[in-house]
Amino acid sequence: MKRILTALLLTLMTTLSLHAAAPDTRAYELRVYYAAPGKLDDLNKRFRDHTGKLFEKHGMVNIGYWVPQENPDRKLIYIIAHASRAAAKKSWTDFMADPDWKAAQKASEVNGGLVAKVDSTFLTAADYSPAIKPASAKENRVFELRTYTASKGNLAALNDRFRHHTLALFTKHGMEHVGYWTPLEARQGADHTLLYIIAHQSKAAAEASFKSFRADPDWIAAKEASEKKAGGPLTEGGMAGVKSVFMNPTDYSQTK
Repeated sequence: MKRILTALLLTLMTTLSLHAAAPDTRAYELRVYYAAPGKLDDLNKRFRDHTGKLFEKHGMVNIGYWVPQENPDRKLIYIIAHASRAAAKKSWTDFMADPDWKAAQKASEVNGGLVAKVDSTFLTAADYSPAIKPASAKENRVFELRTYTASKGNLAALNDRFRHHTLALFTKHGMEHVGYWTPLEARQGADHTLLYIIAHQSKAAAEASFKSFRADPDWIAAKEASEKKAGGPLTEGGMAGVKSVFMNPTDYSQTK
C-alpha cells in the first residue's frame, strides 16, 4: 500500500507541475555541429565570445550547449528556443546579416573554416515536459540525450507512458528532467521519434538510477501493461530503438 501511495503522489506532483503553466508553444531547435579537424576548441571559443550573445540579440533563447563524452566526430550539441518557426527564420536571417557576426566569423576562420557540417532539427515540447529553461546546479552534472524510435503506430502510446508513469519514476530514482520533445517535421521523425535530455550526478549515478528504475515494480507493471495493449514493445526493436549520448556542458552553457 505504501508503494502504491508513493507512486500516486509522484504522479500527482508531476501532473500538477506540468499543468500549472500555459502550454509551451515555442519552436525549439536542436543543432549538432561537426567541427573541422582540430577546430572544436576554436568553435567553442567563437560561441563563448560571440555566437551565444548574438543569438540572444536576435531573439533566440540559449537553452544549453554540450559536447559528447565520447566525441570522435568533434560534435557540439545545443538547443535554442524560438517564439515560432517564422520567428526562427527571421532570427537566423538577421543573425547571418549582422556585421558583428560577419566580423567574428571572418576573424575566427583566418586559418580555415571551423564547421564541417551542421544538422538542425526543429522540435516541439511534449505536453508532459517540465518547464524547459536554462538551469545550472551547484554540483557538476552529466547530461544524457536519449532518442527513442517508436515502433510503428506507437508514438502516442510511448508518450502516454512517459506522461503517466516514466517521468515520475525518473524523479523517484534521482534523474533530473531538462526537456522532452518530438520533431516538428515528418521527414525528421515527427510520427515516430521522442527525444529528451536528463541530468545525472555522474555517469555511474546514471547507471545506478536506470538499474533501480528498471527493477521498480511500478515500472515493470507500467511497461507490461503498455506493451500488452500495443501488442509489443513501444520502441522499434525494443532497446535497439533507444539511443543514448552522455554529454558534458560547455563552460559557457546556460544549463550546467
